[in-house]
Amino acid sequence: MATAVKSALVQVRVDEKTKRDADELFADLGMDTPTAMRVFLRRAIQARGFPFAVRQQPRYNAETEAAMAEADAIAEGRLQAPTYASWSDFEASQNGDD
Repeated sequence: MATAVKSALVQVRVDEKTKRDADELFADLGMDTPTAMRVFLRRAIQARGFPFAVRQQPRYNAETEAAMAEADAIAEGRLQAPTYASWSDFEASQNGDD
């Protein structure tokens, strides 16, 4: 005779848009959100951690990060910032004119 498995309630609060977007996504995958959450929990248990990489995302895009690193290097004296005698000299440098 099979024994009944006891279930426990897990509640998670999210904003309405996240819930709506998740419901739509999981419906497209053929399941409801509670089923998707059960899948996630089972996969996390199998993986003994998150079933995907968890890492910080860059705060800015690569170009902005590079500009910030350059500004730090200039401020710390590790890099010499270019100087220009006039606005027209600056414009010429930007247009590739020498």
